[in-house]
Amino acid sequence: MGRRPELDAVRGLMLVWITLTHLPTIASAYVNQPFGFVSAAEGFIFLSALFTGRIYYRMAQHDGYRPMTFRLWSRTLRLYGYHTLLLAFAFWVAVPIAARGNRPSLHNLLDFYFIAGARQSITEAALLIYRPPLLDILPMYIIFLIFTSAALLLSRRIGWKPILWAAFIVWTFAQFGFRQSEHAFMSKFVPTRIPLNEMGSFDLWAWQFLWIAGVWLGVRWGRGDLAIEAWAERALIPAAVVASAMFELRRAISHGMQLGPYEFLFDKWHLGPLRLLNFVAVAALLIVAQILLKPLAIRPLVLLGQSSLQVFCVHLLFCFAGLTLLGNASMLSHIQQVTLLAATFTAMLLTAKLFSKSEAKHERQPKTDVPLGAGTGTNFAGQAEPVRTPARVVAGPMPAAAATPGD
Repeated sequence: MGRRPELDAVRGLMLVWITLTHLPTIASAYVNQPFGFVSAAEGFIFLSALFTGRIYYRMAQHDGYRPMTFRLWSRTLRLYGYHTLLLAFAFWVAVPIAARGNRPSLHNLLDFYFIAGARQSITEAALLIYRPPLLDILPMYIIFLIFTSAALLLSRRIGWKPILWAAFIVWTFAQFGFRQSEHAFMSKFVPTRIPLNEMGSFDLWAWQFLWIAGVWLGVRWGRGDLAIEAWAERALIPAAVVASAMFELRRAISHGMQLGPYEFLFDKWHLGPLRLLNFVAVAALLIVAQILLKPLAIRPLVLLGQSSLQVFCVHLLFCFAGLTLLGNASMLSHIQQVTLLAATFTAMLLTAKLFSKSEAKHERQPKTDVPLGAGTGTNFAGQAEPVRTPARVVAGPMPAAAATPGD
């Protein structure tokens, strides 16, 4: 159950996929959901949640809950700092360029700034309310991290089943317009007048389910009881059928087929039901065929995965640069595309080299010297633990599922 370098490499591959999708090059037309109704965003968010659950569960088990919470909040504040730097770049560098009127793509990206003005835009962006396109994934990640420590603590008291059910129910409400209703309700009481479409493309009420599921699986991975290979083998045939059908349907849509009233089932921003099913099916196939992922564990991709958030921030800077180069043209010239891609991936690799193992260095193994304490408690699985009397420190390793994080 050690850290899997191929998973770091897959996360690095997701970053490459996201970058090729976002940059204004001809490559974006070929990498936009080529395998069905799944994108790099689902993989990036899920794998990030998976590693978060594993790392911070192990940290709580080894160091105690309070140090784990401190480290998790420190990481959240650090990511907020990155986001603030990106906003500063957008408002103080990109806005003056877009204001000249000859960069329509860049202007459209920041149109709310020009409508609402600097004061409102900067204030609401700092509060994670205004989330422009491209700058909406990191705020979602930060918001999810804020509630992760609470979810981990709550899981010790009541177990994961109620948390997962609550997340599923909220996701279900999101499929029927909960985000729009919540925005309309809050607009009556909160003194802000920001359109819903300027609050990010992703529906956080829907995407939280993918994050919570990922954290839960990460905790089980950290405990050593994640029998996901057995599940994937049982689901192999249905997963293959679903993935094949979704792939063919996606091809038909690319050739002009319309989904009509069924489009919401595949919607990316609300994480539609069939889209979520497609993601689970593809994940099951990848787990069964995980031996094929091992060759992906080359050093560049592993480094990108280990410093994924810093690399993600750097790629956004080059997205702004690409839109600036684009100007009034519909597409960059070939030499501009090649130069932009080369510069982007060079900067991403240098960033990965600089920040590599920013998460891996916080890994903890199951604690070998566990102090005993009186009382009965529950672990992160929500399982009751026997009463222990404070006698002495027991030498030797304890099973991961039996060790309880300290308060």
